[in-house]
Amino acid sequence: MNHQVQRPAADVRDQVIEAADALFYERGIQSVGMDAVREAAGVSLKRIYSLFGSKDDLIMAVLRHRSAMWDDGLASAVRPTMTARERLLAIFDFLDAWFRTPDFRGCAFINAYGELSSGSPAVNDAVRAQKHAFGEYVARLVAEAGAPPELAPQIALLAEGAQTTAAIVGTPESAHQARAAAQTLLDTASANARHGSH
Repeated sequence: MNHQVQRPAADVRDQVIEAADALFYERGIQSVGMDAVREAAGVSLKRIYSLFGSKDDLIMAVLRHRSAMWDDGLASAVRPTMTARERLLAIFDFLDAWFRTPDFRGCAFINAYGELSSGSPAVNDAVRAQKHAFGEYVARLVAEAGAPPELAPQIALLAEGAQTTAAIVGTPESAHQARAAAQTLLDTASANARHGSH
């Protein structure tokens, strides 16, 4: 019975995080018990608790995993030959592809904040940190595109709003609409810069 090779803790940890992430994202964090995570991951509760001291620790690990997934998704949407402007608009192409996946349920960070913010300062901090990091990413691209800095929070808001709208309405169109709005902002800023230089 015990002839199986013991898997490295890092592999088991990833297995538990991925199982918990899928369950939390589909059903909501509060409605998923640790028994459901155990069953989905195929890992004993004892082993899970040896890797994560509590469900709260597991939730934080899942949010870190989601953050890495988001960063990887953004990175996958850009090509080395793209201009900063094209990289900004690629954010919305990434969102469009994500919104079309069958398991799309909105932003996992907004979902976690909505469920847990009143009782979990750690979740609040993790969500704010992720949103701040995305805002900084957009700000860097806006600066590289030579656009005014006030465009950064506006474009970030378009991306955030598109995620919430797509989740609620259940269609991917908000990504295309937000992309068009971002393009208008960039075109206007570019035209203003040209006129201002004469």
